[in-house]
Amino acid sequence: MTKVDVPGTLLLDSAVIEDPYPFYRRLREDAPVWQASNTGLFTVSTFELVAEVTARIEDFSSNITRLFYRDDAGLPCRVSFGEDVGQVLATADPPAHALHRGTVFPELVAKRMETLEPDVVQIANACIDRALAEATVDYMEVVGNIVPITMISRLIGFQDSDLDQLLQAAFDSTEMLGGTLSLDELGALMARSLEVQSYIAGQLATALSAPGDDLLGAVARGLTNGVFEEPGARVMLQTLLSAGGESTTSLLGNSVRILAEDQNLQDQLRANPEQIPAFVEEALRLESPFRFHMRSTPRDTTLGGVDIAAESTLLLLWGAANRDPAEFDHPDQIDLGRPTPRHHVGFGRGMHHCVGAPLARMEARVVLSALLERTGRIALDPGRAPTWVDSLMVRRHARLPVQLVPR
Repeated sequence: MTKVDVPGTLLLDSAVIEDPYPFYRRLREDAPVWQASNTGLFTVSTFELVAEVTARIEDFSSNITRLFYRDDAGLPCRVSFGEDVGQVLATADPPAHALHRGTVFPELVAKRMETLEPDVVQIANACIDRALAEATVDYMEVVGNIVPITMISRLIGFQDSDLDQLLQAAFDSTEMLGGTLSLDELGALMARSLEVQSYIAGQLATALSAPGDDLLGAVARGLTNGVFEEPGARVMLQTLLSAGGESTTSLLGNSVRILAEDQNLQDQLRANPEQIPAFVEEALRLESPFRFHMRSTPRDTTLGGVDIAAESTLLLLWGAANRDPAEFDHPDQIDLGRPTPRHHVGFGRGMHHCVGAPLARMEARVVLSALLERTGRIALDPGRAPTWVDSLMVRRHARLPVQLVPR
């Protein structure tokens, strides 16, 4: 493959973080497998190659061995996690992954989903009540952040939880993977994450004595049965907290911003609420909550004609793959009539497809249905623009000021 001169600093450039899609287009067209300035950090940007990586699990490991940060020159630099990281669920390869997923997946889907929906309806309407009481409101602060962290903490089974603390812990976990921190900032954040680990250890100790019918109980039973070691069980719970809070929070904010920018789309969904699930899928595709997930290479390999050395790090750019015109017609537009609406990688692909996807979809459907039913108009605040979190990994609004006009 012809070498393409794409500056490595573009990956973490603030303008690219704000609007990554022109850069993604350039990568797809000119460098589908691209190494950022000989750093050992590669991006994969086409749907076809992202799908290939997720299928080649022996060549591309899910085990995260390194984080990365932004150096003084603006380049991504990698730093080792250490030798005793362990593999847990999203970062586990076979056979550990199947054991971990089997421990938690029934709790997320079969036993709990139907019982949770009334709670989501109640919480969503309470949040919308508060939002409608204000002329202008930060949707993230009042609705988008609150519903997901409330529900994932209940699903896990945390007792006497401080939702603000859990929300910050969820955001801290993804910020460590965001790539935009300095090395010193990354170290400080990793140290802070030990505080939530202490809290989770206490919750797990209580659950071991009397495991409940929740995720905490399922993980406690997995610990008793030897599926996990104690550190792995804590990381598992922190991962579920982070993924369950972060992905749905991003989805809720991105969906509402898309609606606020398109009154005709709002009106169409109000008149045809059965189309809301299709809209959720398009929001996931257009603004993937997680822009990437990592893979590592245990040995030398090749991808798309590019040589990749052992111990390299790959970023599977879900956000780029989901707008690949080779896979999707008019990929930058909402299309509620796509024949296979879930044919996207907004929740990953392959064996690591997000275990919490059914919960996220249900929460988004409930919140958006309630919001559209109770409003006649959703608009961005003309005096305050939305802002994005400074992260290469997550596509989440830090602030989303909106005006909600009740029906």
